[in-house]
Amino acid sequence: MILADIRKDYCLKSLELHEVANDPLLQFRRWMEEAIQAEALEVNAMCLSTIAKDGFPNSRIVLLKELDQGFVFFTNYESSKGKELAASPKASLTFFWAEIERQVRVVGTVSKISEKESDTYFFSRPYSSQIGAWASPQSQEISDRAVIEDSQKKLKEEFKVVPIQRPLHWGGYRLLPHRIEFWQGRPSRLHDRICYDLEEAAVWKKIRLAP
Repeated sequence: MILADIRKDYCLKSLELHEVANDPLLQFRRWMEEAIQAEALEVNAMCLSTIAKDGFPNSRIVLLKELDQGFVFFTNYESSKGKELAASPKASLTFFWAEIERQVRVVGTVSKISEKESDTYFFSRPYSSQIGAWASPQSQEISDRAVIEDSQKKLKEEFKVVPIQRPLHWGGYRLLPHRIEFWQGRPSRLHDRICYDLEEAAVWKKIRLAP
């Protein structure tokens, strides 16, 4: 296999400045709906990049769970990403929907959502996932998988006696965007890119970028 020879020419759609919404969140909703209709794999999966203590970017896939004035996701506050966001509340998100040859990049600031919002989502999760939020010391070194499996078993017994609650170290974040870029694959690698930047008075400016 020669990696340099792997290529795909994109040709499904185009993206024009005059056709996109003035509000990038509205435009994102439109694209998300189209991705859902196209049955894109893990349609709400996004690459979350934070800034590590050593100054290097740190990326991983998380799931978008709500879209309001920002992008909401959930995790362990004591995980690597939780600690990195506490130290530097700036992050980026990347969505890629191969089925419709589209990518969206989002840059913004991140803050915790309210405890009430976190509670609401926590109790909407399957019971096994609620247990999992308690059982895993996320991002910490463990000797083997038995550590979390034993913890899971113990917690299942404990919560038969005491009703389960959301762990205080687990909850949601909201990324409020100040830049969103929409990328549509085009032939010959001459892709369409429309970028929105948030200016003063909460006005979005949209421009076309060269591929």
